[in-house]
Amino acid sequence: MGLLSFVLPLLSAQVQAQDSKKDGTEIMVVGFVHLAGIYNKEPQSDVLNPKKQAEVAKLREHLLKFRPDAIMIEAEPSEQGRIDSLYALYRDGKLDFSTLPEGTGRSERYQVGFVMAKQLNLPSPSCIDYYASTSQSLLNSGDNIDYFNKGLKEMQVTSRPLHRLAQHDSLSVYDYIALANHPDLVAMSHRVVFNNPAMVTNGGFSATGTNTNDLGKVDTAYIGAHYISLFYNRNLKIYSNILRAQQKTQAKRVMVILGQNHVGVQQELFAVNPNYHVVPASTYLKTKATKYLKPKKAATTPAS
Repeated sequence: MGLLSFVLPLLSAQVQAQDSKKDGTEIMVVGFVHLAGIYNKEPQSDVLNPKKQAEVAKLREHLLKFRPDAIMIEAEPSEQGRIDSLYALYRDGKLDFSTLPEGTGRSERYQVGFVMAKQLNLPSPSCIDYYASTSQSLLNSGDNIDYFNKGLKEMQVTSRPLHRLAQHDSLSVYDYIALANHPDLVAMSHRVVFNNPAMVTNGGFSATGTNTNDLGKVDTAYIGAHYISLFYNRNLKIYSNILRAQQKTQAKRVMVILGQNHVGVQQELFAVNPNYHVVPASTYLKTKATKYLKPKKAATTPAS
C-alpha cells in the first residue's frame, strides 16, 4: 500500500502533464537554409524563377497542412513596423518581392512567411529574432580541438553538397528544406554547435573570427563552453521573443521560420515548457531524397 500510495500520485501527475501538453500551444519550428543564399547569380539557382517558384509553392502547400494561426519570422522586433507596412502592401497586391532591395525578396520571410500569412488570412508575421553573429570558425584552438573540427567537417560534407545540388536544379527547394528539417540533420547541426564544443578546453578564439556577442570575460580553460554560450545566449533571447509574441497573439498553432541551426535548441527549450507542444516540421515535410543524407560516423570521445 505504501508503494501504491507513492506511484498513484506520480502517475496522476504524468497524466496531468500530458493533458497540459495537449491543451497547450502547438509550435513548429521550420529550419531554413536561407532561400536567398541559394542564389549564385546563375538563373537556375534563383528562387524567383518559375521552376523554383513551383517548388517553393509545394513547400508552402505542405506547411499549410499545419494550419498555423500565427507565423513568426527571423527579423528583430524593432523591424516590426517595417514588416507590417510591407505586409499591408503585399495583402493589397502592391508589393512585388522581386523589387525589394539587394535580393531580399528571395528570403523565406517573404516567400513563405508573407505568402502563407495571406493565404491563411492572418495578421502580419511577428518578428522574433535577436541578432548576433558568431562564426563557426571562431573556435580554433585548445585541447580536443580535433574532436570539434571532426564534427564540424562531418556536418559540412553532408550539408554543402545539398546546397550545390539545389543551386544546380538537381535537388528541389522542397526536398532541400525537407532534408534540412530531417531529424538526423537537425540532431547533427545541434550537436556540432551546442554539444561537441564543450570538449574543447584550454584554448582560444580566432583573432579574425566573427563575434558580436560580449558575454564578459572569456575563461579560456572552458573555451568550448564559452563558445556554446555565445550561440545559446542568442537563442534564449529568440525563445523569449517567441513566448512574448505568442502571449500577445494568444495563438494556439504557431509556425516559427528560422535558420536551420536554431531548430534543435528551440525544440529543446519548448519541449520542457508545459504550455507548449513541439510539432517537428518533418511531420509535414516528407521527402524521398534521404539518399543524400549519407550516414556519417559520429566523432568519438577522446581517450582520457
